[in-house]
Amino acid sequence: MEIRCRFAPSPTGYLHIGGARTALFNWLFARHNGGKFILRIEDTDEARSTPESIRGILEGMEWLGLDWDEGPYYQTDRIEIYQGHIDRLLNEGKAYHCYCSPEKLEEMRKRAQAKGQKPKYDGTCRNIANPIINKQSVVRFKSPQLGKTLFDDSIKGEVEFENSELDDLIIRRSNGSPTYNFSVVVDDATMGITHVIRGDDHLNNTPKQILLYQALGYPLPKFAHVPMILGNDGNRLSKRHGATSVMKYQEMGYLSPALVNYLVRLGWSHGNQEIFSRNELIDKFSLDKVGKSAGIFDLDKLLWLNGHYIKETETETLAKLLRPFIELGGHDILSNGYLSRVVDTLRIRSKTLIDMARLADFYFNDEIKYPEDLVNKFLKFNMIEIFETLVEKLGKLEFFEEKPVETIFLEILKERDIKFGKVAQPVRVALTGSTVSPGIHETIVALGKEKVLKRLNIAIELIKKGHKST
Repeated sequence: MEIRCRFAPSPTGYLHIGGARTALFNWLFARHNGGKFILRIEDTDEARSTPESIRGILEGMEWLGLDWDEGPYYQTDRIEIYQGHIDRLLNEGKAYHCYCSPEKLEEMRKRAQAKGQKPKYDGTCRNIANPIINKQSVVRFKSPQLGKTLFDDSIKGEVEFENSELDDLIIRRSNGSPTYNFSVVVDDATMGITHVIRGDDHLNNTPKQILLYQALGYPLPKFAHVPMILGNDGNRLSKRHGATSVMKYQEMGYLSPALVNYLVRLGWSHGNQEIFSRNELIDKFSLDKVGKSAGIFDLDKLLWLNGHYIKETETETLAKLLRPFIELGGHDILSNGYLSRVVDTLRIRSKTLIDMARLADFYFNDEIKYPEDLVNKFLKFNMIEIFETLVEKLGKLEFFEEKPVETIFLEILKERDIKFGKVAQPVRVALTGSTVSPGIHETIVALGKEKVLKRLNIAIELIKKGHKST
């Protein structure tokens, strides 16, 4: 039997964190078992299912690298299939037309609540033999009223529901459209889905869907309900706990492999290992290692993990990812080689690409602004000679690399019998306008000879000007 898993989101304009983790678990299970991963869009809600909202789902999937083998299938293209299955249940006496008005249903709900009972349909129309012509109705599934519905969940173990607690659920609305619980069963059955892996907020839907499978004569898939993701306050994850849209994390400068790694580990484990390549995740993933408790979303841990991936990502790849963030700051990037040099100086200091772009600002500014306090402290008259020596020696370098640059600094320190910091910090201020930057030698090499000489000369003139004015 071929393993077939699916991810079936409703369009919301974006792929949220919980949905992304569910998609990942399905994708990994399919890939681990050599099966197929199917993407289905549940787009029967016309108000929400705009092309833009669907695109938001697809963009999130593509960014995470979740390629699908079939689809995307759209429920709006399958309405006739649902209607055929509803007609079949009606003809077999397993479903019926319900003519109860919304007002009558509200009465039933209030009566049940007054008695301390679970609100459910009381079966008023359950035994009407023939349809009432020209009277609006919904179609309800005739749910068994006795016995239990049991299933073995791959994560939660054996789960059972009393059938007496289940409602005669509506499978077709009065406007003719099929409902979620019915459509999803028909979809999964006709697409040959073997494993349904989803959030445990769907657990209460499972017995209703199992009964529909049985009524339609379809084999049951294997169910696995993944615990929810909670915020650090123990409540269901929401926007107040951090961005819930996958693509928001891209905008915030996170790398997709870091988010993939984090989301999979948020509920699944393989010993004490924290960091996994994509191939390792595929190789090691199994449902029996998914925990039964809710995962707590820890933004600090995600940030740490993202910093790790920034350090480990290939320079050219990281430069390509950083480019839009640099351009967003209003900078033009003329050389890929220059951007790659910048990336290599900043990767160990950056947790996100936004961090890196902020730290890289001085590399791209045509004019460096010197804070007055730093000028007074570091750009003093005695630095003119040192800066001029640097201009002379650096200007003669044939190979503008760290080792020759370091040698020049050592020569200057030895000639003047001064410590490294007495030269490095003033030079750093002259080149960056700040006392914080990557190592001065690597900063000089990354900036390149032309920029370094130009900025040192500007600093020399600034010192001279300040000295004259005093």
